[in-house]
Amino acid sequence: MPVIPIAGSERFAQPSAPLDPEQTFGELTLHRGERDVDALTYEVIRHRLVAITDDMGDAIKRMSGSVVVTDCNDFGAGIMDEAGETVQVGLYNMQLGASLDMAARWTLANRSTSPGIHPGDQFLLNDPWIGGGLHQNDVTVLAPLFHDGRLFCWTGAVAHQVDLGGVSPGSWSVEGHDVFWESLPIPPVAIVERGRLRADVEDMYLRRSRVPKLVGLDLRAKIGANNVAHERLTALIDKYGPDTVKAVMKRMMADAETRLRAKLRLLPDGEWSSVAHQDGARAGDRDIHKIVVRMTKRADRLSFDFTGTDPQVEGIINCTLAGLRGGILPIVLTMLCPDIPWAPGGIYRCLDIVSEPGTINNCTFPAGIGKASVNSAWATQNAVSETVAAMLATHPELSRSAMSVCSGTWDLTLLAGVDQRGGGFATMLCDAMAGGLGAKVDGDGVDTGGENCIPMGRVADVEINEFSFPMLYLWRREEVDSGGPGRHRGGVGASSCFIPYDTPAGAVHLVVSANGKAVPQAPGLSGGYPAATQWDVLVRDSSARRQLAEGTIPSRLEDLGGRPDTLPPHLETDLGADDVYFTHWQGGGGLGDPLLREPEAVARDVALGKVSARGAEQVYGVRLRGPGVDVPGTERLRQRLRRERAGLS
Repeated sequence: MPVIPIAGSERFAQPSAPLDPEQTFGELTLHRGERDVDALTYEVIRHRLVAITDDMGDAIKRMSGSVVVTDCNDFGAGIMDEAGETVQVGLYNMQLGASLDMAARWTLANRSTSPGIHPGDQFLLNDPWIGGGLHQNDVTVLAPLFHDGRLFCWTGAVAHQVDLGGVSPGSWSVEGHDVFWESLPIPPVAIVERGRLRADVEDMYLRRSRVPKLVGLDLRAKIGANNVAHERLTALIDKYGPDTVKAVMKRMMADAETRLRAKLRLLPDGEWSSVAHQDGARAGDRDIHKIVVRMTKRADRLSFDFTGTDPQVEGIINCTLAGLRGGILPIVLTMLCPDIPWAPGGIYRCLDIVSEPGTINNCTFPAGIGKASVNSAWATQNAVSETVAAMLATHPELSRSAMSVCSGTWDLTLLAGVDQRGGGFATMLCDAMAGGLGAKVDGDGVDTGGENCIPMGRVADVEINEFSFPMLYLWRREEVDSGGPGRHRGGVGASSCFIPYDTPAGAVHLVVSANGKAVPQAPGLSGGYPAATQWDVLVRDSSARRQLAEGTIPSRLEDLGGRPDTLPPHLETDLGADDVYFTHWQGGGGLGDPLLREPEAVARDVALGKVSARGAEQVYGVRLRGPGVDVPGTERLRQRLRRERAGLS
C-alpha cells in the first residue's frame, strides 16, 4: 500500500529554531527584558525554578488516576521562556521534555493571531509532527504565563494516556499501516480559554477514548499542574521582579551551553558511529529496519548525522523529528550533563542534527507513529548511547559517566476489557520499567535499575496492578543470564507471568508489541556482549488455575502445561481464563571482554542467580567447584577459549 501524500500537511512543519528575536506575533507582546543578576540571587531563583518543575510533577501524580502516571511516572513537565526555549525539564520522562520547545514555538507561530493567545489560556495537543510528545498517546497541555500584559514564559505538562482511540485498545494498532489506523493527532487547540475549560473541546477530545473518565482526569491533572506552576512563578516574579527572573532563565540556558562546550573541549575530536536495528514494523512484518548515526565531535560542538537510516515504513514504529530529538536529549543529559543544569534550550545550541525527512526516525505525515516512543525513538537512543559512551571512554575522568546501552527496547503489554468491578479498562503494563542498566567502566550495571531516559521511572507494585486490573501474578522476578556479559556485567532484566483473574467477561484483550526478538538491542561496549533478547510466551489452556486451587504456585514455564507459543514482535489476541502470559524484558549491555571478569565475581553472580553455571563456563570461562572457583581449571578453560577465538584450535 503506497503512502499517499496529504495536501496541506506542510502547514504542520516546524518553524525555524530559534525564533527571530524581532519576529512579531499579531498583537501579542513578549517579555524579552533581561538584566544582570548577582550569583546568590541567580542560585536562589534557579533552584526555585527547578523546584517548580518538581511541583508540577507532584501535582500530576496527585490528581491523576492512571497507574501509568501515579505509580510509574510516565510523564514530563517543563518551563520554557517567552519564545519557547526550554529553561528546565523535570526528572521524569526526558523523552517527553525533548520537544516541548517545538510545541511552544509552533503554537506561537500559528495561534497568536487566530484564535489568539491570552492570559489564562491553555492549549491541548498530541501531534508529534508539532512536538510535545513522541506519539499520539503523549498528550501535552501548554500554558502561556503573562505578566503586565506581556507573554512572560510557557509551562508544559505531558503524560501518556492509556487509550485515545484507534483500531486497537490502548491505541497500539499493531496491524496498522499508517497514522489513520491510530489515534489521530490533534494540533494545538485552546482547551482552556481565559481561565475557563472549554466543554466543547473537552468533549471532542474525550469522545475518542475507550476510558474517557480516566483520560479526563489526566487532562485536569495537567491543567492543574500548569496552574500550580503559574502560581509559583507569579509569586517568584512578584518577589524578585520580572526582569530578574527572566535574567535567571536566560542565564540558566547560557550556563548549560557554556559548561557543555567546556566539557566537550576536554574530549578529543573524532567520529563515532553506530547502527541500531528493529525487527518488525507491524504484525506480520519480518524485515529488519535500521537507524544509522555518525556522531562527530569538533571543538565544542557535537553533530549527529543520521544519513543512511532506512526510509519510513508501513507500520507503527516510525517517529517524527520530535522522536529523534527524544532519542538524543536523554543520553546527552544523563551522560554528558549530570553536573550541568538540565536546560535543553542551552544544550541544543551545542548540537547539530542532520536527518533526511521521510526516514524511519524523521518520518513525514501520514506515516504510522503509534509506537514511535519505544521503537524508532528508543532505537535512536540506543545508537546515540553507543556513540556518546565511546567518546567519553577516551577521557580518564569523564568516562565514569559512560555506560553501555540500557534496556534495549520497551516490552509493551496492553490489557483491556472488563475489570473486576464491572467497568471497562485499558492499561499499559509498565513492569518493563525495571529494565537493566548498562555496565560502566568501573562497575556492573544496576540490576532492574530502570530506564536511562526516565530517571524517576518506577514499577507499580504487584498488588497495585492486581487491585486495579483483573490479573493475578504467578511471578515477577529477575531473570538469570539476561544482563550482557562483560568484564563488567550489564544489569539483569526481569519477567512477569500472570493469568486473567476475576473478570466478568472471563477473558481479557492482549496487545503485544515488543521488538528485539531477532536482533539484540542492548549491545555492549569495548568487547562486552549484548543483553539477552526479548522473549514472550503465551500458554494456552494451562494448568495454572488448577494448581492454584490445589495450593501450588507454578514457578516455571515448564510447570504450566498447556500449549506454549513463543510470540512474534507484534500480536493482538485474547487471554482466556486458563491462558498464561509470560514476558521477559531486557537487561543492559556488558562492557569489556567477559574473559577478563574476575572469576570470584562470576561465582558470586551464579550464587545470586544473576548468571547460570552454564553461562559462567561457556561465556565467562569460569569453572566452579562448589560455591567457589576452580582456579587452575578456569585458567585452562580461558586459555582454550582464547585460542578458539583466534582460530588456533
